[in-house]
Amino acid sequence: MATYVWLVKWTDQGIRNVKETTKRAKSLEEHAEKLGVTVKSIFWTMGRYDAVLVINAPNVETITLLSLGVSMAGNARTETLKAFSAQEMDQIIKALP
Repeated sequence: MATYVWLVKWTDQGIRNVKETTKRAKSLEEHAEKLGVTVKSIFWTMGRYDAVLVINAPNVETITLLSLGVSMAGNARTETLKAFSAQEMDQIIKALP
C-alpha cells in the first residue's frame, strides 16, 4: 500500500456546510474502505488548508478515483502528495551515486 497526504481546501459549498464536515469525513472513510483505501488520519487545520489526511491506497489510480469523487461532490478540492516512509526513502537513496 502506498501512502498519500491530502491537502484539503473547502469550496464555497463546503464552508457553507461546515457543520457537516465530520459527517462528510465519516462518509469518506466508508466510501474509501469500499475501494480498498484506508484513511489513517484526518486533521482539521487552520491556515492555508482546511484539512490534512493521511491515506493508504493500493495504487495511484485508486487514490485518483477517490480524489475525483470528492471533488465531484463539490465540498472540497484536494491536492495529493505521495509520501515515503524512512524505509522507502532508504531504498530510493541507495540508487544515488
